[in-house]
This record gives sequence, C-alpha cells and structure tokens, in this order.
Amino acid sequence: MPNYQGGKAFGIQLARRETELDEINQQFLNSGNYDEEEELEQKLLQYKAQFIRFDLNGDGGIDEMELKQMLEKLDQPKTHLECRKMIQSADTSNTGAISYTDFLIMMLGGKASVLRMILLFEEKAKPKPKPTGI
Repeated sequence: MPNYQGGKAFGIQLARRETELDEINQQFLNSGNYDEEEELEQKLLQYKAQFIRFDLNGDGGIDEMELKQMLEKLDQPKTHLECRKMIQSADTSNTGAISYTDFLIMMLGGKASVLRMILLFEEKAKPKPKPTGI
C-alpha cells in the first residue's frame, strides 16, 4: 500500500530543521562573540530564512549545485570552479558544503567574502514596503 503522507512527512522534516537552526541561532546569541553586532537576533532570523531558501534539498548544507543555482537566481552566475572556491572559503568543517554554522560565521564575520557581499547586496536591493495612506 503506498504512503500518501509525503506532505505531512515533509512538514515534520521542515519543522525539525527549523528547530535545529533555531538552536544554532541560540548558541550564537549566547556565545558573547557577536554582542557588538547590532540587531543580532533579527539578523539571525533573516539568515535562517535565507539559508532555508538556498538549501534546496534540505540536507543541512549548501553544496556546489545549490550555491550555483542560488547565485543564478540572484543574477550573479558563477562557474563551478568559482562556486567550489566560495565553498572552500566558508567551509570550516571540510564537508564540501556550507553548513548553517559556516553560513553564520561567514555572514557575521569581519572577513569579506564574495558570497557574503552578494547576499548582503541582495538583501539591500529588495524593495522596501511603501507606506500606505488612508
């Protein structure tokens, strides 16, 4: 008999992944290493949403193909070699993918990486909601 609970299982998996990312966010908040960062909690929520959006297969890391697709969506296409170099510059655990912890270190760290600049520019380029009158 086929299992028709795919949507439910996906929802459970997504909720579990969000909980794991929230725990990592809490570790960053409690570490004291980023206390000088303005609006840290808000930034962490924003970075979590970005990471979930770019981790297409939901395995907890942004690999070379996911990075390539993400950059193409942002109108910043890169070659496989450039994507591999970007991953190597951010991958502190040598897994060949950017984990959420690596992603946060890259986004909050002082080191200017190409990927960080692209993601920060993408966020600033989003149109701000216009106030509506009565």
